[in-house]
Amino acid sequence: MQHFYVLNVKKRSRLGLVLAAALFTAIFLWVETESSFSVFSTKDNPAALSKGSEDDPNISLTFNISWGNEMVEPILEQLKKHDVQATFFVSGEWAERHPALLKKIEEDEHEIGMMGYRYKSYLKQEQEQIKKDLLYAQEIFSKLGYEDTKLMRTPSGHFNKKILELIENQNYKVIQWNVNPEDWKNPGEQIIIDRVMEKTSNGDIILLHASDSVKQTPKALETILPGLKNKGFEFVSISELISRAESKSEEVE
Repeated sequence: MQHFYVLNVKKRSRLGLVLAAALFTAIFLWVETESSFSVFSTKDNPAALSKGSEDDPNISLTFNISWGNEMVEPILEQLKKHDVQATFFVSGEWAERHPALLKKIEEDEHEIGMMGYRYKSYLKQEQEQIKKDLLYAQEIFSKLGYEDTKLMRTPSGHFNKKILELIENQNYKVIQWNVNPEDWKNPGEQIIIDRVMEKTSNGDIILLHASDSVKQTPKALETILPGLKNKGFEFVSISELISRAESKSEEVE
């Protein structure tokens, strides 16, 4: 007996649509959470910067701070010891509570960026709430003497296109990262060291934390900072990373 297999076009079409929808949803969710693009914003397409030029050995070390006051100084001590400049992203609420520590960061010649006022995911807030958060943060930073702060990192790195557009309309550059050893989970000093040393390449932006949740980061820096220098990397501020990357982009064009 011969068997004939009949292709049901309608079923196949429905299956194709389901698969396409599933793929679109997956991509959308990826963008909605912590996705970022190592490109610069254009008039029609806002973007978060996650990487500088791959042609130069420049890297940026960044720290997020949203609460606590115990880890900042040990981290600053390591940065000073190894002559490394970093960029600190702090919430307005933290800056308001710890102006002396913020001043210490500035006096040590590190760059300061902000993470809005309250450390709450912007994906969980309405556009108007986000705008109010940004404006209030701007007011706090201005009162503290940091009115020129124009680097912005969204809480938890969460954003979508509308959020990026809103932030850029307030004249901020959104900064993401592409090396994240998850030091806030305290996985172990050696794990933090290995993740950073193995993953870092030219133009990378490294994410670390200086909130009180981190217990192993200062010690890990004792190895990470000289280790990356020995690999030939040069630590620069986010602003300098942007400047050099833009310069390279212009050269290519």
